[in-house]
This record gives sequence, structure tokens and C-alpha cells, in this order.
Amino acid sequence: MFWRLFSTYLLLVIATVGLLGLLTFQRAEEVFNDLVREVATALLVVVILAIGAAFVLARWFARPLVELQEGARKLADGDLGHKIRVAGSAEHSELAETFNAMSGRLASTFRLLDHDREQLRAILSGMVEGVIAIDDKRRVLFANERAGQLLEFDPRKAVNEQLCNVTRLAPFHTVVENGLTTTEAHREEFDVPGSGGRHMEVYVSRFPGHGMPGAVVVVNDTTEIRQAERMRQDFVANASHELKTPLAVIKSSVEALIDGASEDPDILAAFLEQVAREADRLADLIKDMLSLSKIESGSLALEPRVVVLDRAITDCVERHHPRAETKTLTMVEKPPSDAPANVAAWADPDALRQVMDNLVDNAIKYTPNGGRITVRWGATTETVSFEVEDTGIGIPETDVNRVFERFYRVDKARGRAEGSTGLGLSIVKHLVQAMRGQVRVNSKLGKGTTFRVTLPRAGSA
Repeated sequence: MFWRLFSTYLLLVIATVGLLGLLTFQRAEEVFNDLVREVATALLVVVILAIGAAFVLARWFARPLVELQEGARKLADGDLGHKIRVAGSAEHSELAETFNAMSGRLASTFRLLDHDREQLRAILSGMVEGVIAIDDKRRVLFANERAGQLLEFDPRKAVNEQLCNVTRLAPFHTVVENGLTTTEAHREEFDVPGSGGRHMEVYVSRFPGHGMPGAVVVVNDTTEIRQAERMRQDFVANASHELKTPLAVIKSSVEALIDGASEDPDILAAFLEQVAREADRLADLIKDMLSLSKIESGSLALEPRVVVLDRAITDCVERHHPRAETKTLTMVEKPPSDAPANVAAWADPDALRQVMDNLVDNAIKYTPNGGRITVRWGATTETVSFEVEDTGIGIPETDVNRVFERFYRVDKARGRAEGSTGLGLSIVKHLVQAMRGQVRVNSKLGKGTTFRVTLPRAGSA
């Protein structure tokens, strides 16, 4: 800039001197020659002064423009908000003020964009759904952490990569392609192959307008929702079946009595006893269903307090001792030899009693005559635990992990014959969890089963 201005000024000086000399030469050659001899030195001085003036003038005029150019370069390099200070004419000052105002607005705009971008990234990163943005070439523009977890890829390395190279999940790509063939939002579900029952739901929505071709893909893991739906359906089906069976027995007994069976006292007594037994079974089933519903919904208010464990176990054994005697079962309490007296749990007394009763009742039902039931307990510095061990029929290894499911029975026919509702162990699991404890089962088919319950110890809860 400076040298262009300097050359321009210098050219003007040379052109002016040359033009004057040419005009003088054309009018009177002798006068021109005399002038050259007389004023050559002065002319040289004038030319040198003119060159100096051109240099100073060019520098004075070019400096603000150079500073403005340097400021624009810094702005382009990312130094947003850069200010320039120009000392010069009013025009230069006005240009500098305009530049500085533009720089400030750009800095403010980019700060706002950065804030919005980071806020959007934070929101997308915190979503439980996976979010992937792709362009019209199927290149990944953005992917949040959840998308990486669900589709097993690194979101940071996925940007600008082809979607087909980011994840190899074929059903997912099929859903995306189906969504890109329509202008409407597309929703589709699929089972993940070889995942043991994982289920996903994918939404594909094109970017609005034509300014940015591509689409947003939202991935959601619906495995738990599907499992909950299946559990609900199973619960309804099982509950209906469990209610239907005693009702059918009651109905057939009443119909038989109506048809004349009531005339025979012995038959009448047998039918009435059967009706009473099935009515009790219905009442127990409904009571257990209501209890389980309250526990799962959180409406059952537990009131934890200090419960002396050995006393609670002794009371439980005494309550069930008559039933054990009728089956010639031996019930044994085994307190720990090294534990201090009056070891206490931090638990709700009624809930703990229900847990113990269900486990001991279960042991009595499934232990053959002459068997043995042992209740032992122990403690650590933070927890207390008790075990109910029987020498009963045991549980097959394939069924051990399912015994806490609602209405699940290893032997359905025997369970109904013993009057089991199929909800006892499910109630045990939920009550123990509600008291911040754990329940585990260990069993060997034909040798017996042991249920172990661990609860917070009083004073450490």
C-alpha cells in the first residue's frame, strides 16, 4: 500500500517537472538550455524535496490503511473483538470507528453462537436418547455420547465419517435409509441381533427447509420398556389364571350343591370345605397382589426402627412350629457363636416379619416330611443377615434366577396344591429392597435351598 502511494506521488512529481521542461523546451530551446544550466542544482534540490514530501505523504496516508488491513487479518485469524487506533484524517477515524464497531459486534455474535453451541451440546449429551446428525452424503456431523453407547462407537472419532463405517448394525442402517426416502418423520423399531433381547427404537427426521440437506437420527433403547410391557401382560395373564382357577372350583361346587348334592350331609360338608378352602386361596391371592402393588408403587410407608434379630427369628419359628410338626419337620435356630447379644437390624418390623414368614412358610411347603429347616443369623459392623435353609426338593439351576418373579413356580401343580399364590418370594424381594437390603438364593436340586437376607445393622444405617 505504502509503495503504491509513494510511486504514485513520485510519478506525479516527475510528470509535472517533465511537463514544465517539455513546454519550455518547445517554446524556446535556448531558454530551456540556459535554465537547465542556471537552475539545475536548485531543480535537483526541488526534486529531492518532492520525493521526500511524496514519501512522507504516502506514509501518512497509508499507515491507517495498513493498520486497518492488519486488523482485518487478525479478525480473520480469529482475534474477534480486535480494536485498531488510527491517527489521521476524519475519514480515517470514521473508518476505524466503523471497523471497531463491526469487530465488537462480530465478537458478541460469535460468543453468543459459542454459548448456544455449548448449551446445545450439553443438552444433547445429557439426553437418554442417542442423537446423530448426518448430511446428504451420510456423513456424521454430530453424535452425542449416548449414541456412541447404544451403537458402540466413539462419537469424537465419528465426525465426518460415513455412517456405515461408524456402526455396522444392519437393522439400524435399514431404518435410516427408510427414513431418508420420505419427507415425513419416520419411526421404526428393531431387535438388536445377538444381544439377548435388546430392542431399539429409531426416529429419522430430515432437516427443515432446503438450506441444509441431511437428517437427525434419534436412537432410544426400549429394552426396559418392552420388558415392563411383557411383565405387565404376563402379570395380567397370570393373575387372571390364578383367579380363574379357584373361582371355577367354587362355581362347580356351588352348581353341584344346587343340583342336589346338598341333600347328603357328607357330600355337603366336603363341598363346603372345598368352597371355603378356595375362598381362602382367593383372599390370600388378592391380599398378596395388593401388598405387591403397594410396595412397587411406593405407597407402602415403611417405618424403619431397631429390631432385635434373634428375638424376631424366635417369634417367627414359634409361629410356624405347629405346621412344621404336622409334617414332622425339625426346625432349628442357630445363633452365631461370636456375635454379641441383641444384634439388631434397622428395618420395618411388620415388613421384616412378612419376609421371615414368607421364607419359612416356603421352606415348610417344599420340604418333604421328616426334613429339616435351619434358621441362622450373623452380623458385621454394618449389616445383619439371616438364612432360611431347608432340605427340600430344591430348585433347578435354570430356574434359580426366576424364583423372585411374580407368579413364577418351579412346579406349578405342586405349588397350587400347597396353596402357594406365587407372589411370596416377589414380595420378599421388594420388601427387602425397600429396606435397603439384599436377598439371594442358593439351591441344589433334590438337596435343598437356602435364602439369605442382608439388612442394614441398627446404628450403622
